[in-house]
Amino acid sequence: MATAISANKAELLAIADSVAKEKLIDKAIVIEAMEDAIQRAAKNRYGVENDIRAKLDPVSGDLRLWRVVEVVEAVDDYFKQVDLKGAQKLQKGAKVGDFIVDPLPPIEFGRIQAQASKQIIFQKVRDAERERQYDEFKDRVNEIITGVVKRVEFGHIVVDLGRAEGVIRRDQQIPREVVRVGDRVRSVVLNVRRENRGPQIFLSRAHPEFMKKLFAQEVPEIYDGIIEIKAAARDPGSRAKIGVISHDGSIDPVGACVGMKGSRVQAVVQEMQGEKIDIIPWSPDTATFVVNALQPANVSRVVIDEEEDRIEVVVPDDQLSLAIGRRGQNVRLASQLTGKAIDILTEADASEKRQKEFVERSEMFQNELDVDETLAQLLVAEGFGALEEVAYVEIEELATIEGFDEDLAQELQNRAQEALERREEANREERRALGVEDDLTTMPYLTEAMLVTLGKAGIKTLDDLADLATDELVEKKRAEPRRRGDDTPRKEPKGGILAEYGLSDEQGNEIIMAARAHWFADEEPAEAGEEDAIADSEQ
Repeated sequence: MATAISANKAELLAIADSVAKEKLIDKAIVIEAMEDAIQRAAKNRYGVENDIRAKLDPVSGDLRLWRVVEVVEAVDDYFKQVDLKGAQKLQKGAKVGDFIVDPLPPIEFGRIQAQASKQIIFQKVRDAERERQYDEFKDRVNEIITGVVKRVEFGHIVVDLGRAEGVIRRDQQIPREVVRVGDRVRSVVLNVRRENRGPQIFLSRAHPEFMKKLFAQEVPEIYDGIIEIKAAARDPGSRAKIGVISHDGSIDPVGACVGMKGSRVQAVVQEMQGEKIDIIPWSPDTATFVVNALQPANVSRVVIDEEEDRIEVVVPDDQLSLAIGRRGQNVRLASQLTGKAIDILTEADASEKRQKEFVERSEMFQNELDVDETLAQLLVAEGFGALEEVAYVEIEELATIEGFDEDLAQELQNRAQEALERREEANREERRALGVEDDLTTMPYLTEAMLVTLGKAGIKTLDDLADLATDELVEKKRAEPRRRGDDTPRKEPKGGILAEYGLSDEQGNEIIMAARAHWFADEEPAEAGEEDAIADSEQ
């Protein structure tokens, strides 16, 4: 049975109020959805070509329906235009160019129109609800949130958060933790994404941020900013490490996090299913922080390789297994905590490595500088490890070595420079043999040795070089930490073609942009040629 839309004003407003409260959205959005549904129904009644508007008064429930038309001199579109004579009947004094309204009578909804309108309203309300959920949770990333397990699907836990649902994916759960439907769980909001099916809220109990937020809840000094967690690393369900620092000299950061008789840290441990936590003092000095991070092992010496972004740690023989930890856990967590690749060596290993480097460098100086073994060993003992260091160091620094004078220092420097020139010439010949074009020698920062490396990688022309991305050219190699006795075959760490030369991203970008310069230079003559051709045709 058809029902006049104007006969149910109170009912319409009641429905709008009810839906707005139930879905926790603005009533105006529901009213707008109703207006849109009525508008579409009216277009179906009077013709979709008409520009029909609907307005539902949110207070009285009165509905106004009208058609918008433009006043024109000659009508082309009878649905959206009206001539000046016809316009006077609708609105006296109307002029050409005005947009006026043509009131329409209320429409009656049949079964099909009512169903279609219902779908439109439901869709708009659903969209508004999804937007509200996204707005509510997008700013709660990295916050601890509590929910009830609703269901478990394919190992992923769906959590009812009250006004929305979140999911804890299998890789973000604590291993071996048993969760049942109806259990209350705490997790950290990892990410909130807009998707077609609505906002997706991703939660985590395995992320280091979850542990940091738990400490913030248990330790007032962290919440107040007096103590700061500078770094955190986790092996979920097994072991974790956090680096803390106090901004108040009178407060011990480690003691504050542990609490009286371990009460604070135990509360966090229980929530994380018995995960053991090492709380260590953070230090801005990398070497000191690495020593702390490898606790409870004692460290004898730390050597930092800035170019390779690696750290070599030397420990006593009896501390090796403790430093490495079960299945490499301790050194792995220390590496995550510091952001550096860590190599663990015993005193014997370190001594053997130093001896090997000493012999290799001595032999290199003997061969390249044509000096005896004693002189070569003396240079290495004084800290010289490369020909460039000898060739370009201040003469006075060489002359101050015991047994050296200025004449000997000058002679060694001349020989080092000649040796570098021989290397450069050998690299130049190899580069040409590989077919690397001479144009590449004009690129900034590139040496003949680098050009040989590029040639071996198939980069032989400016276009080849210009086609590369910066990371493909200079990205540093990053390998997993190696430890003594680990003979597991590993893939060669990936890196840019020139990774071994230590070029920065800025330098790599400058090289590539210089290689691309000829592309733009080639365009200019072409454009000039086009202009000449146009001028000739005009003449």
